[in-house]
Amino acid sequence: MLCPRGSLTGRTLGHNPNYEWQRAPSWLEVKHSGVRTLVGQFVFLNGSARPISKVNFKDGKFTFTIPPQWEQENRDLEFEGTVTPNGLTGTMVFVDGKKYNWTAVKAPMLKREGEPVFGEPITLFNGVDMTGWKAMGDNQWKVDGGILKSEKSGANLVSDLKFTDFKLHIEFRYNKGSNSGVYLRGRYEVQIDDAKGMNPDAVHLGAIYGFLIPNEMVAKDPGVWQSYDITLIGRMVTIIANNKTVIYNQAIPGITGGAIDSKEGEPGPIMMQGDHGPIEYRNIIITPIK
Repeated sequence: MLCPRGSLTGRTLGHNPNYEWQRAPSWLEVKHSGVRTLVGQFVFLNGSARPISKVNFKDGKFTFTIPPQWEQENRDLEFEGTVTPNGLTGTMVFVDGKKYNWTAVKAPMLKREGEPVFGEPITLFNGVDMTGWKAMGDNQWKVDGGILKSEKSGANLVSDLKFTDFKLHIEFRYNKGSNSGVYLRGRYEVQIDDAKGMNPDAVHLGAIYGFLIPNEMVAKDPGVWQSYDITLIGRMVTIIANNKTVIYNQAIPGITGGAIDSKEGEPGPIMMQGDHGPIEYRNIIITPIK
């Protein structure tokens, strides 16, 4: 079996002027389907986990292909790799037809022992200015009337402080049709979108994007303040959306699209997505574990 347990995480290396990336955080899971077939999932630059219908594996080498997701081209992504004592190495032929090298290591289990003991709450947004935050690109974020605003699509916003396990309270408001997300440790996106009246789904409000589906849709109308209360302990997450528990103590398999990196064993920041339309935040309070 290619991956005896857990998942794999790595970085794809390369550069193309049409795709602005050189070191792209990625995540790969391979598992058995029945007794002889290997299947999997793959997370790349953006979007949700892409299903892999079959992984061909023989003598320590493997290949698989994935159809494009959000890419404009029609060409499949082609992967080949080798199992090494330290993980995996291989190549990817991207939708642009260019070949890139990648390496991967096994993802940590992030299993915690005992009951968590939390410290004192920290107010991450002071309601006055951008102290404690930085834009990951040209900054379109501003503070107005105690509200952290992104009035147009632009850069994501990331906290200076980094955390392991925590409780997070955050309030948000979006325009009709807008889309954002809160990244836990900068790696796991809790989706925010204009989803009132839609069925619960892994790509709508309350979800861990592409992975975990909320048990009900609790989205409110655009222009109304909403809230998340999130607890993250290792990989285990509980999400209370608008005062209703929609995900309870479920494991996040791996990083989601748009993650800042794939170093899941390290502390990470809080990051807000700012590239999918206007979004507003306020009352961002985090209570880290001691």
